Amino acid sequence: MVRVTVPIPGRSYDVVIGPGVIGELAEHLPELPHAVTAFVVADRSVSERWFEPLAIGLSERGLAPVLLTVPQGEDAKTLPVYGTLLHQLATQEAHRDDLVVALGGGAVGDLAGFVGSTYMRGMPFIQVPTTLTAQVDAAIGGKTAVNLPEGKNLVGTFAQPRLVLADVEILRTLPDRDYRSGLAEVAKYALTLDLELLAGLERDPGPVLTTQPEAMEDLVARCVAAKARTVAQDERDTGARLVLNYGHTLGHALERLEAFQGRSHGEAITIGMVFAAKLAEARGLASPGLAARSARLFRSLGLDTEGALPPADRVMAAFGLDKKYHGGVRFVLLEEVGNPVVVEDVPQEQVRRILEEMGAS
Repeated sequence: MVRVTVPIPGRSYDVVIGPGVIGELAEHLPELPHAVTAFVVADRSVSERWFEPLAIGLSERGLAPVLLTVPQGEDAKTLPVYGTLLHQLATQEAHRDDLVVALGGGAVGDLAGFVGSTYMRGMPFIQVPTTLTAQVDAAIGGKTAVNLPEGKNLVGTFAQPRLVLADVEILRTLPDRDYRSGLAEVAKYALTLDLELLAGLERDPGPVLTTQPEAMEDLVARCVAAKARTVAQDERDTGARLVLNYGHTLGHALERLEAFQGRSHGEAITIGMVFAAKLAEARGLASPGLAARSARLFRSLGLDTEGALPPADRVMAAFGLDKKYHGGVRFVLLEEVGNPVVVEDVPQEQVRRILEEMGAS
């Protein structure tokens, strides 16, 4: 087991990582002296497998577990589902000292965290991520949100959980596509913040691809530690934390334009990272070869680096709702691996040219 602390002043919390830790919830849950009920938010497929062991730990701590079932994936991250959960809490007489538990992937974590941070102006909540994407990224750092038809994560809060419990044994049960989608976020950390992780993946991705427990514990811990350091510098995403959005400007645009029914998040940001590498090369920011090296890494992890893109005009319009927008689109680019920067004033003609080279009409 590995414990990584996210050192937010006054709101620090631990991320506990290891095989079987979901069965150790009672040991790791911080003191909640006035909590009576734990409201567990999960989709049906996740709850059927993991609610029971979680409920045992909650009961051991004197909390009555109540399951609140939501749709699967991005279909859960809507204002109507958010409103339904608020009504369920109210009708079950939840109070502000009770606990909200996010049990699931990044979508459930974002939704449940948003509910917990807003009902009665804020309840304690914890994250129990069950996907690789959520364990290495989405469950860490306190971003909560739901989507609008106009864009991803447009309604939300910054609110830190009290605990994150990342059981790497769960990762062995994921469908292959879901697992590989999470590897895109791993690749993001390797390219931007952890050169040692990058070297290991380039040398031999086998232990990660076969979900060997020791390799997974180290992998998740490295990514969590990288994110924890960055979040501690910039909790509210105004400066240093922006680099965690590498590949996400185009990635989020693709998800929205495909109505969250096409590429998965990881598949979309993979294309986004290819785009960012090509743009860095075109601007002379990065040396030639960055895009090819990135694509080799992605392919070694089973990630597709190609595929049809929407028309360039639609993509560029979608960029206008990116959260990094500041009088214009800002892109996270690499000067070289391990050295991400936020770049402004990128000419639209240059952006369009790269998109068209990648297949946008």
